[in-house]
Amino acid sequence: MIAGQLALGVKLRDDARFDNFHGERNAEAASRLRTAVEQQHDRPRSIVICGDGETGKSHLLQGVCHLAERQQRQAICVSMTELLHFGPDAIGGLELNAVVCLDDLDRVAGLPEWEEAVFHLYNRIDDRDGQIVISLSDLPAQLPFSLPDLVSRLRHGLLIQLGINRDDDRLRILVARAEQRGLVLSEDVAGFILKRASRSLADLLAVLDQLDDKSLKARRRLTIPFVKSVMGW
Repeated sequence: MIAGQLALGVKLRDDARFDNFHGERNAEAASRLRTAVEQQHDRPRSIVICGDGETGKSHLLQGVCHLAERQQRQAICVSMTELLHFGPDAIGGLELNAVVCLDDLDRVAGLPEWEEAVFHLYNRIDDRDGQIVISLSDLPAQLPFSLPDLVSRLRHGLLIQLGINRDDDRLRILVARAEQRGLVLSEDVAGFILKRASRSLADLLAVLDQLDDKSLKARRRLTIPFVKSVMGW
């Protein structure tokens, strides 16, 4: 990451790598993305990842940056949601990185100045033989982009679609995240949480945060009775 852009880039999470991207539903898509970043020859210049919220798009973009940095390639991941109030000039100079990841690009769809800025950034990255990886909530043609040239660029990149996680995927993700924290979460207890909590992955992980804190203070294992007592279920 270029020093002057540290304030713009998303701080990479250590738990957002390809190795800890869990769930069978999107395992093949993640593998395709990893290959597209790893390969030395005929590496795709642009990659578009499409999927609904909580399918793991942000996790994968950060995984791309971690992988690129291991390859000694400078990489940056930026959230378009967070950049909106800075204005289009905020993405100037991002092409100085070998890999540029733009998360939630659909947030600027229908904003002419932003679309123009992204289009020119795309071209500058291409001129430098760099790689751009973009996440969208839907296929490019289904989103309200108004600049035809930008839509054309997005449609001609490598397209990777993510599916909505099923309950068995959520269960695996919950168990794996608990393991990363040093917690033992059996599938029975994880299944109990899934039945009681919101299906939102963010809400499930928030439950795990509470259980982690309470189990540490009480020095208790994660059992169904303990989960009931903490969550009031």
